[in-house]
Amino acid sequence: MTDLIKHSPNSPILLTASLHVDEARKAISDLVNELIEDSRKLNTASDMESVVLDQAINRILAEDLLSPINVPAADNSAMDGFAFNGDCLGNSEELATLKIVGTAYAGKPYEGVIGPGECLKIMTGAVMPHECDTVIPQEFTESANELVASFKQNQVKRGENRRLRGEDLQSGKAAIAAGRLLRPSDLGLAASLGIGSLKVHRKLKVAILSSGDELRPLGEPLGAGSIYDSNRYSLTGLLNRLNLEIIDCGIVRDDPASLKAAFIDAASKADVLISSGGVSVGEADFTKQIMQELGDVGFWKIAMRPGRPMALGMLKPVHGSSRKILFFGLPGNPVAVMVTFYQFVRSALLQLNGASQTEPPMTQAIAEAPIRKKPGRTEFQRAILGRGSDGKPTVKLTGSQGAGILRSMSEANCFVILPHDQANVAAGDWVDVALFDGLL
Repeated sequence: MTDLIKHSPNSPILLTASLHVDEARKAISDLVNELIEDSRKLNTASDMESVVLDQAINRILAEDLLSPINVPAADNSAMDGFAFNGDCLGNSEELATLKIVGTAYAGKPYEGVIGPGECLKIMTGAVMPHECDTVIPQEFTESANELVASFKQNQVKRGENRRLRGEDLQSGKAAIAAGRLLRPSDLGLAASLGIGSLKVHRKLKVAILSSGDELRPLGEPLGAGSIYDSNRYSLTGLLNRLNLEIIDCGIVRDDPASLKAAFIDAASKADVLISSGGVSVGEADFTKQIMQELGDVGFWKIAMRPGRPMALGMLKPVHGSSRKILFFGLPGNPVAVMVTFYQFVRSALLQLNGASQTEPPMTQAIAEAPIRKKPGRTEFQRAILGRGSDGKPTVKLTGSQGAGILRSMSEANCFVILPHDQANVAAGDWVDVALFDGLL
């Protein structure tokens, strides 16, 4: 197990120095790799299943998808125009005039033979006759009627505007590599190959719970000092985006017996447990105490804002199981829960579930206004990505960036990520941006 998580049986590690974000990511990735190796030793067959295409969105492909056909299946035209043999071409602007002998449509090949001095009117996607190797687009002809087509000999080169059989994809080759988080375009590609089901990794089972005596479920009146539990709903939405199986363990009181029972119950059902609250240094934070008994967990102070306290580790097998489960103890503040999920948990879940690409895509934009920033921590500012009058991407903060202001996340569509050593940002500076949502 990674040195950042190892501890003696009676003393879980508590880092006093702040851990860099990149160090935390590396430790998490190492731990997940360890869990994957353990899982492979136990059993791999049960980690895969076949699903029909319309149920495969956001699932992770378990095996390379091999094409059963050539794409395209035959040489075909890339343009609407006239197909002919390139023997008639030259380097001059002299006209080549060819007799039109027929028409080929997509899905309806021409059955005749194209002889010397002849051409075929052809539509995009139509099969090329064996005698033809070149297509002149309709708009490049000097004149064309029902009988002949004329064009300059140097207007097109031999072989142009012809798509070759197997040019995009050859039969037996991988159309989609294993580990892909399947997108709508992937489902369309599989369908275009005549494939109706895909072999995917089994959905991870993720248990979530919120701890804290101040938390109340929706529908109950709020007493003095109490708040509604929003974290489980945020986490449910985040996990649904990844199409994972969610086990909602509800709200757990701040006492060791209740927390221990909840953790054991979650460990018996899930692959991953995510808790929120109970990982700071407060007197009522019993998560550390429970972890001394149930698993190997590191308690971190991460040099980031928001989301400084976090716990990570593995829970020991329970109820006769031989399988350990991954544990994340996230902060209690609503924004910090979502930030730590986006920056650490999301990638770990994708990695554990077999994905090859786990990091969200990044881009850059111009800061519309100055951003205050102290060196020494990575900051994840909630922001709105837009476009300036000059067409360049711009970004502006959603306002106050407090860890408890959930509205700042609701209004945002991205994070502005300010690196560890970054100081203040001036208006007009380029900054790194991570989008919340993808389009395809």
